[in-house]
Amino acid sequence: MTEQELIQEFQKNRLHVILAQLAPTGLLAFAAIATPAIAESNEMVKHAFALILLASGILGALAEYSAASQAQAAIDDLKSLPGSSALRTRVISFRPWLEVVKFVTPAIFVAIFGFILAGLYI
Repeated sequence: MTEQELIQEFQKNRLHVILAQLAPTGLLAFAAIATPAIAESNEMVKHAFALILLASGILGALAEYSAASQAQAAIDDLKSLPGSSALRTRVISFRPWLEVVKFVTPAIFVAIFGFILAGLYI
């Protein structure tokens, strides 16, 4: 692939990372608002709500991890090409931040999920 194609691949995967974070964030915001009302419901509704949050969180984390890994692969390929440009340097410098997307962001979502479950069942 050419430098331009790799940069476009990185940008596409960066957009996927952003979109993959929007859905779980919106769902957790809704869950935080809805938890008090659902906590008053019967056990089956509570369990269903918890499982929906869990499944959505797992899918969101997988989507984020996958997009971040693909963006890192594009950066690694970009680093192996000869030459340099300001855009290329900026793209390459972004690589460490993708580790945050892969590990820190899902950990934060897990902590929020834990607090929501505590609010639901305690």
